[in-house]
Amino acid sequence: MRLPHPLYGLYERRIAASLSPEQVPRHVGVILDGNRRWARNVGASAATGHQRGADKISDLLTWSEEIGVEVVTLWMLSTDNLSRSAEELTALLAIIEDAVRDLASTGRWRVQAVGSLDLLPEATVQALKDAEASTRDIAGLHVNVAVGYGGRREIADAVRSILRQHAQAGTSLDELAESFSVEHIAEHLYTKGQPDPDLVIRTSGEQRLGGFLLWQSAHSEYYFCEAYWPDFRRVDFLRAVRAYAARERRLGR
Repeated sequence: MRLPHPLYGLYERRIAASLSPEQVPRHVGVILDGNRRWARNVGASAATGHQRGADKISDLLTWSEEIGVEVVTLWMLSTDNLSRSAEELTALLAIIEDAVRDLASTGRWRVQAVGSLDLLPEATVQALKDAEASTRDIAGLHVNVAVGYGGRREIADAVRSILRQHAQAGTSLDELAESFSVEHIAEHLYTKGQPDPDLVIRTSGEQRLGGFLLWQSAHSEYYFCEAYWPDFRRVDFLRAVRAYAARERRLGR
């Protein structure tokens, strides 16, 4: 349902007023999908679509702050995306680098890179590390930027880290196998120490995770929005949070 523009403000305020603080998710994951399809629909280049998507990020973070979300994870580039054409990937990585620098320059949000940095070009890695370093002491909204991210890769990296840690400590494989638990994995994920996502939003009408936060989202609530990411509005965000608040979270019980 798309309301005439003059009614958006009233409708948004009504939704926001209906949310109590205890109904707001602590951690929201967002799959920023549909930039290229948005661009095709308006007769623009893929790079233009990616740029419009990047321009939307600060809006989302502001909306999240307004209702009390503590952590937002943005899936900006998957490991599968790294197989795109060199021309598109070069432009997309440059847009991501600029977007991350812009997020850090606001001084409002703590930025953390989550992904396999070893798969990324040096310039992208440096932009991510610089953003982390310059925002490390900021106490505001925690923003995970998932770049070069794949859920299976994250779990494999976690297991690899565990094996290396125990090898250095002299633990035998038999001893590790005997004591191994799910907590070992959780302690070595890219998002270690953070709450798992309560709500995962995917734009563009696709209804699949595609490998996003596979371990962390075991008990998440999902919301699939028809809008392409560049067209995602505050009212779409509030509808997603309202849908989350209306659900009975069973958490696997």
